[in-house]
Amino acid sequence: MPVCANTPSRFIGCDVGKAEIVVFDSRDGTTCSLANRPDALAAFAAGLEPGCLVICEATGGYEDALLAALVTAGCPAHRADARKVKAFIRSFGTLGKSDALDARALARYGTERHASLARWSAPDPARERLQILVRTRGELVAQRVACANRLKAPGAAPVETMLKALLACLAEQIAAIEDAIDQIRRAVPAIAKATQALRSIAGIGPATAAALIALMPELGSIRRRQAAALAGLAPHPNQSGANDAYRRTRGGRAEIKRILFLPALAAARHDPAMRAAYKALINRQKKPIVAIVAIMRRIIVIANARLRDAPN
Repeated sequence: MPVCANTPSRFIGCDVGKAEIVVFDSRDGTTCSLANRPDALAAFAAGLEPGCLVICEATGGYEDALLAALVTAGCPAHRADARKVKAFIRSFGTLGKSDALDARALARYGTERHASLARWSAPDPARERLQILVRTRGELVAQRVACANRLKAPGAAPVETMLKALLACLAEQIAAIEDAIDQIRRAVPAIAKATQALRSIAGIGPATAAALIALMPELGSIRRRQAAALAGLAPHPNQSGANDAYRRTRGGRAEIKRILFLPALAAARHDPAMRAAYKALINRQKKPIVAIVAIMRRIIVIANARLRDAPN
């Protein structure tokens, strides 16, 4: 998503709900509500001049119709990280919580930080569908693991038949989702090329490649340190005065860390270069989990470079 250097003349904060959206306008300080319906949102977006910047939070997909209407109308928008906005609100000592207060805070957030806020652009439909499939597959796999563990636990005899039926159903649905993912891979050349580039990396199989393409679309267009930070794999300094404490990885997308853990284990065991890097860290008295995280970071950096250098 591009960052615009032009200074907006008007900032509009939108607190998005399932049924309605509360809107605060910085130009006249007014607050109003509009229905979260495509027709109402299209009329709202059409009435905004180009100098506006609309800021909303990610709210589980309820903001999608608003962003689509703004893109169609050519109005710049930013979808803010909810954690950053909440920290911004707390920095003013605000304890109250209401939709109107949140809309006002979003407008103020845009006013103060507009120069560094990425403008929203419409996602690629194929990648958006792939993302839905990948996330649903992950949820079903987690349910399958939970059911399998429950089936092995003591006292599972009364529900054994039901659990086995549920496991069979989950396996069938997971297979159907994997077929749908494979269809997208075959139908979309860009996704097919990205998959091929990612699968050339040690430890990455088809499921991991699809997950990285879907959940981290920025790969190939950012710098290596940005890729590591976005994946939650960058060690952050923890230093104060003479105390230089242990550096920990934090932030980023936790789902990427979960996805890369098993590929990193496989690469550390079977790929010569990765195994040598892992053993070098262990020989330097690093904890095994620290060494595995370093391999995960190496994998995401290589993935970013492979996608960046892949032929169009």
